[in-house]
This record gives sequence, C-alpha cells and structure tokens, in this order.
Amino acid sequence: MNNVILIGFMGSGKSSIGRKLSYRLQRTFIDTDKQIEREQDVSIREIFAQSGEETFRKMETAYLEELLDNCRNQIISTGGGLPLRKKNRKLIQALGCVVYLRVTADTIYERLKNDTTRPLLQGDVPKEKINTLLKQRVAIYESVADLVIDVDNKGFDEILDEIQEGVKEYEAISN
Repeated sequence: MNNVILIGFMGSGKSSIGRKLSYRLQRTFIDTDKQIEREQDVSIREIFAQSGEETFRKMETAYLEELLDNCRNQIISTGGGLPLRKKNRKLIQALGCVVYLRVTADTIYERLKNDTTRPLLQGDVPKEKINTLLKQRVAIYESVADLVIDVDNKGFDEILDEIQEGVKEYEAISN
C-alpha cells in the first residue's frame, strides 16, 4: 500500500515529522488524532472526559479500517496509544511501513511538561506517568515497527533522512 505509518509515544514528533516527511516525499499527510477530532467536532481531551478512553480507542480502530479501504501512498501519524489494541497493530501493519519514533522519557517530559491538552498526563507527577506509560508501551511499539528511529538529540533533516532510507529499503523488500 506504500503508506508510511508513524507510531511512538506522545511528544515523539509524529505529527511534526509526518508533515515534513509528506512534503519531502510529496505524499498526503494524515494525522489520525486530528481527523478524529474533525469527525467528532470535539477535542480528544473532550472525548476522554465525556466518553472515556475506550470510546476513543474504538474511534481509532474505526478510522484505521476506513484508511485500509482507501489509503494509498500517504504519510499517517497516529496517536501514541493507537497501537495498544491488538486489532490496531494488525491494521497499521496492513497499511504499510510502520516507523517507530523512539524517544526517552526525559525528552518527552521536557517537550510536554507545559502541555495541558494530553489527557493521560494530567494531574500530579507527570514525569512518573510518562515513565510508567512508556515502559508499558515500548515493547508494543517495537513489536509492530518495521523501522525504529531514535529521535533524541537529532534535527528534522537527520530524522527524515533515516526514515526515507529505511522506507526505501522496506519498499524494495516488500515489492
């Protein structure tokens, strides 16, 4: 399907890198979180508050199923928790090359410490929450990824070069 699917923890740069990668590769960019917010006409934070995390996760799955039917040659940025559901992991793998943007807990904390839009990081001790969630998710991210890119202390161009080279190898093997 030649899509590139970016996964990773919140704050890893999926949306920013996805937009830049779409320009570089001249492909359409899709942000699953933004698309769900548009379709629902509310923020993810509001979805979590009004309907709960499980409802949001079901929306992610439904949107992935839509993409599987009609998405070709695009860059897709996913929410940090999207790969947690087994069904979602299968769907993103079926969509194309899955790129895990790996980042440390310290970097995440520095990037998100003042961000009030992340429902899972609200409350006391966000650094502990980051550590706990990251430990729970790393193995899942790695298990689904075709390509792992460490993004700490790297500029966009270096990250984009690594992704582009990895995707090229993936597509050569897959075709």
